[in-house]
Amino acid sequence: MSESLGDQKKSLLVLGALGIVYGDIGTSPLYALRECFSPAIGLTTTPPTIFGILSLLIWALLLVVTVKYLWVVMRADNQGEGGILALMALAHRDEGAPSFPQRLSPLIILGLLGAAFVYGDGIITPAISVLSAVEGLNVATPLFNPYLVVIAVSILVGLFAVQSKGTGHIGRVFGPIMLLWFVCLAVLGVRSVIQSPRILESFSPLYGIRLLVEHPGQGFVVLGSVFLALTGAEALYADMGHFGRGPIRLGWYTIVLPSLLLQYLGQGALLLREPDAVANPFYLLAPSWLIYPLVGLATIATVIASQALLSGAFSLTQQAIHLGYLPRMGIQHTSAGHIGQIYVPVVNWFLFIGTISLVLLFGSSTNLAAAYGIAVSGTMVMTTLLLYVIARQSWHWPVLVAGTVTGTFLLIDLGFFSANVLKIWQGGWLPLVLGLALFTLMTTWSGGRALVTNYLRLTMPPLAQFLKDLLARHPVRVPGHAVFLTQSHEITPPAFLQNVRHNTVLHELVVFLKIVTERVPLVPRAQQLDIGQFAPGIYRVTVRHGFMETPVIPVLLQQCHEQGVPVNLHDTTFFLSRINSLATPKPGMALWREHLFVFLSRNSRRTSSFLGIPSEQAVEIGVVVDI
Repeated sequence: MSESLGDQKKSLLVLGALGIVYGDIGTSPLYALRECFSPAIGLTTTPPTIFGILSLLIWALLLVVTVKYLWVVMRADNQGEGGILALMALAHRDEGAPSFPQRLSPLIILGLLGAAFVYGDGIITPAISVLSAVEGLNVATPLFNPYLVVIAVSILVGLFAVQSKGTGHIGRVFGPIMLLWFVCLAVLGVRSVIQSPRILESFSPLYGIRLLVEHPGQGFVVLGSVFLALTGAEALYADMGHFGRGPIRLGWYTIVLPSLLLQYLGQGALLLREPDAVANPFYLLAPSWLIYPLVGLATIATVIASQALLSGAFSLTQQAIHLGYLPRMGIQHTSAGHIGQIYVPVVNWFLFIGTISLVLLFGSSTNLAAAYGIAVSGTMVMTTLLLYVIARQSWHWPVLVAGTVTGTFLLIDLGFFSANVLKIWQGGWLPLVLGLALFTLMTTWSGGRALVTNYLRLTMPPLAQFLKDLLARHPVRVPGHAVFLTQSHEITPPAFLQNVRHNTVLHELVVFLKIVTERVPLVPRAQQLDIGQFAPGIYRVTVRHGFMETPVIPVLLQQCHEQGVPVNLHDTTFFLSRINSLATPKPGMALWREHLFVFLSRNSRRTSSFLGIPSEQAVEIGVVVDI
């Protein structure tokens, strides 16, 4: 009985993974092979070229997705979680680095660059996927051509508008729909392969090698289009924490990979028979009576793929905020039962504006394909470089083994990235500019926080000594409990210093509360609190949480009460230091970056609201800091 329940649970996880993990890579057949024969590349639909490109597509899927991600990268889990920031945190932790580095190490730079590129992917994927789906209407009739952009924009507006409602209810049908999609890919592919079985010869890597040797220029350029079949591979790793590596691997081996291979082989077989079908080989695989239902199914599949990317962007933002690389933003939990289902309004509308702008600016999936790929291939390069650190530090691989394995992956990644670099002038500059802008924003926020912390360390007295001097003067103890949020128990919180100087009193119970984000996704409840005492009635509490958790102060105070700190939420006043930074020519960051940090700081969400502190019990005391 328990075995059957286990099998049923695994089947449900595999089905869920189809809807969340494989949406992006599963919709690549809509445009990947077609773009390999783009007029800009100049390859014609002759048998040797068709075999060569298919060979490259097949072996790209096998080497990059199967070997690199499923066999190797997914071993690098951070307490079961994956993704570029989780990988960065794991690599940084394995090097014995502190929770919040004062300086940006090469590992941090790699992780932040990769994360910045993910946002670029989050803008382009919905645009190119939905456009490529609705363009199938052109195969049925040219009457829809003037309205394709309007239709795509309408679908995307609906997609972004429902984000605040949460995806829990919709998510239950994602898996079955994507299963139908993959079955459809396989059936259409098999139907065509049966008519031209010779296409199976393209499994030989010799065809791909021959294409690269005989047409070195065009062969190198076409790698940028071949790479379109791999977009979404990072999602396998990023969503590992939701489903586990077992169901993700099982879904790939049994459903996704066979369906994709059959579909690409089917498209290739069609081109052998009808070279002119290169205009839209995916839709031309289907009989005419199936075009409209197929457009509908493709549109739903691309919306699901886009939804998965948006959810990933929200999750990535939450991680970046807790790790200290983005300012505090409003985060809404859309499910009481699933902590990972969140909605970040600022990010949603940022991606909405970017995606709609791309659709209006480029107008077709072919034009957008020129901008697509460079962000994803860039993230793959960062993943491989971080993977080497994990292999050496965590897995203890010998230098030769780690270097050979990751070096091979890096060679493939750099080949695809270099080919995508050629697209810069055709639109590839867009995700690069966006990624570099976000990288600058994240490093500026991290650097500004470090400058503020250093300023406070230099100007605020040591907390232990300040308390000793204060208690020696026997201050008046007033009724009530006071909680002072602090970045360190070594220095006096500015709010506490100002309160004592101006009010010359001390509450009967004082708690100095420090919140630390560990470089792990979740911290077990038993390890969250570290409680100590400076003096009778004066406590120090350190709260540790993971980068996928948002600490809620009232809940934490209840835990403190259970562990011997007699603090009562209803009788407590929370004192917070409101840091007002001023950009100055002092050594630190460039002046324009200091002004950017000041702007971000003034517009970030208030600490009290972010941590769930009741507004009527919060007191903010302003402090001016020159950075």
